[in-house]
Amino acid sequence: MDIVKTIQIRLDTQAEKKNLLTGDIRRISAQLFKELPDKNIDEVLSLSESLLESRRPHMWLIAYDWAYRVQRQYNDDTFLIFERWLKKYVSDWYDCDDFCTHALGCLVAQKNKYFDAVKTWTKHPNFAVRRAAAVSLIYPINHEMYKKINPYSIADILMHDDNNLVLKGYGWMLKVLSQKEPLKVIEYLLKNKYTMPRVAYRYALEKYDQKTRDKLMK
Repeated sequence: MDIVKTIQIRLDTQAEKKNLLTGDIRRISAQLFKELPDKNIDEVLSLSESLLESRRPHMWLIAYDWAYRVQRQYNDDTFLIFERWLKKYVSDWYDCDDFCTHALGCLVAQKNKYFDAVKTWTKHPNFAVRRAAAVSLIYPINHEMYKKINPYSIADILMHDDNNLVLKGYGWMLKVLSQKEPLKVIEYLLKNKYTMPRVAYRYALEKYDQKTRDKLMK
């Protein structure tokens, strides 16, 4: 029995007992990963892509989870695979965020040299790929692994994107960055306060204290 059918049977069995939530899927994913006989990155990513190709519910969660679990084996070929996945399979904010804040973001954190490629995503026709240009930086920022990355340049390019979810994406990135570089983000927000769309601006300042938020919103 192939891996897709095996996982689908496991999910269907669990779904008969209760409605499956994201946490339930992750627990099932962890157990299935333990059962894999070969955890070499090439084998795991090949299986993960089979799950993505199936286009079945919940499969993408397991695929991206497995890809994240082999993070210690990431290499240059991994980025090419992940970038292809992003452009081929990611279609909305929820799968974008799951992939970017774990596997893809972890890879960018490990290898900042891919930032130039990430910047090219800001021009992609798929809004989820443009959102990924910002959201994939959240992991490196959170883990303080972004020395060779310039998050502000991504915000500059996406500043007036025509999709609300892209605006929220880079606003979220700036919010996370504000916890690492509070003064620099304040400076950036003040510089752009009359041009930055309100939805992105409000997301970016959420982590500041009330007094600072009031100042920035005047």
